[in-house]
Amino acid sequence: MSDPDRALSELRDEELVQRIDALVTEEHTLERTHAGDGLDEAGRSRLRDLEVSLDQAWDLLRQRRARRNAGQDPDQAEARDPAVVEHYQQ
Repeated sequence: MSDPDRALSELRDEELVQRIDALVTEEHTLERTHAGDGLDEAGRSRLRDLEVSLDQAWDLLRQRRARRNAGQDPDQAEARDPAVVEHYQQ
């Protein structure tokens, strides 16, 4: 598995998928362990951090795939600022 301290943009596709899986697992564990009780402030803060990290990782993976499909270098994709990925329209 990838080193959690490595910059997101340095990760290969497989490592990004592993990072996404780990974040989702942590998110589900956090939600499950507090089901019925609700999250305290620290839990809500961590959940929000996880959501932002997931959005960034998914965005980077999509950029890498799009660049590859367009015949461009996927390594030129860069992780975007949380303020950018958090304001996408779905």
